[in-house]
Amino acid sequence: MASPNGTHRVDPLYGKKVAVLGFARQGKALARWLPTVGASVLVSDQRPPENMASEISDFPDIEFILGGHPESLLDGVDLLCLSGGVSLDLPIVQEALKHRIPLSNDAQLFLERCPAPVIGITGSAGKTTTTTLTGEIMKQSGRTTWVGGNIGDVLLDVLEQIEPEHCVVIELSSFQLELMTTSPQTGAILNITPNHLDRHGTMEAYIRAKAQIILHQSSNEVAVLGWDDANAHALSEVVQGELCWFSAQTMVSDGAFQAGQRLLVSGRASSNGEPRVVCSRDERPLRGDHNVLNVLAACALTGVNGVDPAVMESTIRSFHTVTHRLEVIRVVGGVTYINDSIATAPERVVAALRSFTEPLVLLAGGKDKKIPWEDMIRLALTRCRHIIAFGDAGDLVVQMVEQIAGDKAAVTRVTTLDEAVSRAASLAQPGDVVLLSPGGTSYDAYLDFAERGEHFRQLVMAL
Repeated sequence: MASPNGTHRVDPLYGKKVAVLGFARQGKALARWLPTVGASVLVSDQRPPENMASEISDFPDIEFILGGHPESLLDGVDLLCLSGGVSLDLPIVQEALKHRIPLSNDAQLFLERCPAPVIGITGSAGKTTTTTLTGEIMKQSGRTTWVGGNIGDVLLDVLEQIEPEHCVVIELSSFQLELMTTSPQTGAILNITPNHLDRHGTMEAYIRAKAQIILHQSSNEVAVLGWDDANAHALSEVVQGELCWFSAQTMVSDGAFQAGQRLLVSGRASSNGEPRVVCSRDERPLRGDHNVLNVLAACALTGVNGVDPAVMESTIRSFHTVTHRLEVIRVVGGVTYINDSIATAPERVVAALRSFTEPLVLLAGGKDKKIPWEDMIRLALTRCRHIIAFGDAGDLVVQMVEQIAGDKAAVTRVTTLDEAVSRAASLAQPGDVVLLSPGGTSYDAYLDFAERGEHFRQLVMAL
């Protein structure tokens, strides 16, 4: 793509200087890809050099500025790319905006260049399950399908392998979306509930970030929105292209919906335009009402991309939970241990609690994101035999429990996840479920929710 000799189209970044802020998964992908299109690359990370020696050794031709982001790194820069964890409020980013240096990220650069149609998915909850299931249905339909983005592969790494007849399914976070000016051909907003307010500041800013996935579509492209979620529903007013819905409550004319115990597709999402049954609720292995919505979203997304309902049905029947999302780890002494480490907001814990009829021992805590916990705690008190609070938010959980239920409430405060699992094992009875569904992020003790979930797995396997 970057060759200047006329044999390939020259990329717009050929000969440009690009600075990359943050050197985690997305930053490394940018550092790998940018030189392939002829850009010169400067990477800046706040970590000191001594903490990054092994990481930067794989990039001998890249210039690094480590230990901070001095203004001088913007000298001569044509484009500033941000990794997902880098806030727009960072002084160096604000300085770039003052100097009219354009901003981008890995997802934006990918969408601008991808030769295949893209299905993009965002939401406060359920986007990874929906992305994974959507990708699996597209694969089963016979299309070569690439799945990645905020999960799995950074898709810039495989851009050169993607052909026009392929399909791409990409999960997009609010962090990626907030600076993007390109939307996928099919864009879905599953739901928008309070989340990441520690980063975005207000709910209005968070909603604006999510809306970018559909705001830049053309008139012949498709937006898929969650009918049952008030914030997603309200964004129908800004849809630029065709509109489809998914709903567990309403029979929609275009999209996917639940009627009684049946899941159906209709209109643009149906192969003949008429309502067609995909499967029954009981035929899906995924537990919980929230996963009914995830399945419906996947049906709407794949239906508008030409997939027959029979393919949806066979894929849904064989699809099991994604790692760290209501994942059964093992049964020990009649007690089932379930890893829902992805639940980094109280709203996600509510969905998890509603997925069980068994008595629960809930492991809740982590790092607070300044999102209200009260509704989750009230539900937990009706569903749980015991609540074990851990991590930085542990005191907050205990205080909320005692405020609602009094000082005789069945709650225990521990410090670490190790202690939480040990305590849960001593409290749980045969037939119980021990549920790690924290409600807070992992950043008080872990790199991310996946590392926390893997630690939980190790602790449970050692019981």
